[in-house]
Amino acid sequence: MTAMYHNPVLLKETVDGLNIKPDGVYVDVTFGGGGHSRGILDRLGVNGRLYAFDQDLDALANAIDDDRFVLINENFRYVKRFLRFHGVKEVDGVLADFGVSSHQFDVAERGFSTRFEAKLDMRMNQQNELSAYHVVNEYDEERLRLVFSQYGELRPAAAMARLIVERRQDKPIVTSEELKTVLKKFLPPRHENKILAQIYQAIRIEVNQEIEALKEFLLQTPEILKQGGRLSFISYHSLEDRLVKRFIRNGLFEGEPERDMFGNFEVPLKKINGLIVPTKEEIKKNNRARSAKLRIAEKL
Repeated sequence: MTAMYHNPVLLKETVDGLNIKPDGVYVDVTFGGGGHSRGILDRLGVNGRLYAFDQDLDALANAIDDDRFVLINENFRYVKRFLRFHGVKEVDGVLADFGVSSHQFDVAERGFSTRFEAKLDMRMNQQNELSAYHVVNEYDEERLRLVFSQYGELRPAAAMARLIVERRQDKPIVTSEELKTVLKKFLPPRHENKILAQIYQAIRIEVNQEIEALKEFLLQTPEILKQGGRLSFISYHSLEDRLVKRFIRNGLFEGEPERDMFGNFEVPLKKINGLIVPTKEEIKKNNRARSAKLRIAEKL
């Protein structure tokens, strides 16, 4: 199964960022094909431990046969709860690759890719009730507008939402091709792929509650990290990266932390080095890496 998943992006840089101790305890909260997890295990000694999370049942087929490894079939928004369930209160490092896996894009029936005709789905956890079909066919016009505007950053969000609501009155919009047909007027040939990607991103984020899950996860990281522990996070679009960057900078998603009478403020993390992006060589080998941004932080 692993071959169906993507080559891990920024593998060396991301694992290097964790500053791994051979006997440390680490978490890979986006297991996928297991590439990053294997990179961590390669640097752990016999007493090291790695816990991995993935909500996608397909990823379980990639479980690593290693006594030091535990794979947890859950969303990373519950990281603290399930680490506690396994008797772990603090860890030495947390790795996350927030992108959709190539496996999810390449399996047509999952509905993630603009390349395939498929039923509207886009669920990372296929046991969840909310799917792309429900978003497109059941959300009211204002809620659809907000999805397209906030998560797709689409200028014609209001017009797109209005048109979808009008067209679905005749019959439900069931497949990706039907959605493209409905929104055809917003898809000029020169920019069709880019705009479709924004539309799909918006619906996918809503279906999987990706922004809410990311915020919940980030807020837990200072609690589960030991002092001096590291975070190593890869983001792929500006919505994620802004949240990660702001949280590392001041422990908040909006505004600034309160200052004391001397004008100082305390933050839980400090950034390590600057922003890391893939080399031209890596992008050439793995096109998925082109928008990746790696940020590393340490608990103070």
